[in-house]
Amino acid sequence: MSEPVSHTTAVQSRTVLTLMGSQTLGGIGVASGIAVGAIVAADVSGRDALSGLATTTQVLGGALFTIPVAALMGRRGRRAGLATAYLVGALGAALAITATATGAFWMLLVGTTLFGASTTANSQARYAATDLAVPERRGRQLSWVVWATTIGSVLGPNMVGPGKAVAGVLGLPPLAGAWVFSCLGFLLAAVLLHLALRPDPLLTARRLAGAETDRPPGREGNVADGLRTIAATPTALWATSAVTVGHVVMVAVMVMTPLHMRHGQAEIELIGLVISLHILGMYGLAPVTGQLTDRLGARPVVLLGVGLLVLACLLAALSQAGFSAGLTAGLVLLGLGWSCTFVAGSGTVAGSVPVGQRASVQGAADLVMGLTAAVGGALAGVVMDVFGYAVLCAVAALAAAGLAAYTVTRGEHERRPVGV
Repeated sequence: MSEPVSHTTAVQSRTVLTLMGSQTLGGIGVASGIAVGAIVAADVSGRDALSGLATTTQVLGGALFTIPVAALMGRRGRRAGLATAYLVGALGAALAITATATGAFWMLLVGTTLFGASTTANSQARYAATDLAVPERRGRQLSWVVWATTIGSVLGPNMVGPGKAVAGVLGLPPLAGAWVFSCLGFLLAAVLLHLALRPDPLLTARRLAGAETDRPPGREGNVADGLRTIAATPTALWATSAVTVGHVVMVAVMVMTPLHMRHGQAEIELIGLVISLHILGMYGLAPVTGQLTDRLGARPVVLLGVGLLVLACLLAALSQAGFSAGLTAGLVLLGLGWSCTFVAGSGTVAGSVPVGQRASVQGAADLVMGLTAAVGGALAGVVMDVFGYAVLCAVAALAAAGLAAYTVTRGEHERRPVGV
């Protein structure tokens, strides 16, 4: 069935605006929780070596929830999958609040695992922006949805201060207030998506491509199928590697930075400021990254990102514990490097397979990215406890250099995304 181009363009514009709104709300929730996760875990467990588990379980939850969310989107579209993921994240934030108040470490880890579903929604939303996008604008439209996360994500860590006041009113420990903002942000994002993401972009794209029946019943969104497709598709394999390595390097360094700063007696407000600037680096220039990807192709942008990641790790490794200009600059560059690998790699994943396989492949790519980052986050806490923050940053830099080597030797398989 054909539809006027102007109608499809209008639907795409409305889709991108709705996704930008949900990303803003969801970004507040995700960043609020991340800002206090490691510190709360250390306080509740009484051991710094366990501090990384709060963020690790969140990342692990984000990866594992990709499986049911991708399946739900494959069957019922983006709206159902994204809204459901945010509702699960809100439940996780509520459990984290309870755990912070009661000192139940196991409950904190359950809560942060469920909280991870919100990062699934936050991450998968970028692909929803590409469903109806024309190939030559795919990178830019994906990047605008990524950029929208800037607003909420920069505000989120700075809600730690106001969160203390909210926690006081509610009779909760000071850091629990950040989780309150998380819960509220996720609920509002779910409501917005349910009401405004109509018509559903993925279902509309399938109809326009005549792809409703190009998959066996019940297989749409099957992550196992997506993994097999990635392994058999050189472009998808390289792009998945790019988003995965960039993400794990960013997560490993970022989650341990608050603890590194607290070891130097930095105030919680300064920790929140540094994390906010880091997140600004992640999302603030995403439209520029998207434009470069559309014009130059993904490979040069990924290599640029690797260079920024290595420089960021070196600056962070050389910083002293506490607050410093070098550490702050390193965290900003860490965000910029991640933005390059994430936007360029994601755009390539989105354009590497036909529309009927997108939910499966995109879900599988995010599963690989999330599971790898979860392992990296867990190991980051151990490496920092045993060897220190500088060694952790050096190991992360080596991982980024490995992506550069792969891109140079195998990147010839990657081409600019083409229409599918």
